[in-house]
Amino acid sequence: MPEPTGTAVPAAPGEVTLAAEDAKLVTLARSVRARAGAVEGAAVRDQDGRTYAAATVTLPSLAVTALQLAVASAASAGATRLEAAAVVTEASALDGSGHAAVRDLAVDAPIFVAAPDGVVFGTVAE
Repeated sequence: MPEPTGTAVPAAPGEVTLAAEDAKLVTLARSVRARAGAVEGAAVRDQDGRTYAAATVTLPSLAVTALQLAVASAASAGATRLEAAAVVTEASALDGSGHAAVRDLAVDAPIFVAAPDGVVFGTVAE
């Protein structure tokens, strides 16, 4: 996997420092979560640098996590590989189905997990 690009975003003690392109994913995930009033927001970046953002969908006949939907959007647009992903959630851990969806297109892409305020509290790399 290529080295992260862009300028690192400063972090407070205990926070994860992100490159600018990765911080953009967190910003997109926060925005879609807020706009939809959803439990989670997610964003992914594909091999061409295109980004896809989505919010959790919970309907009587359909339930999709934000990360699953962001990955599905990328795949339906022709993405064959993901460079990185971000999830904004109040949960303390990454949902397994979203993690699996990312791994379908990237075995080693980092998945940044952030709180609703944008503070990244973890990175999943496997």
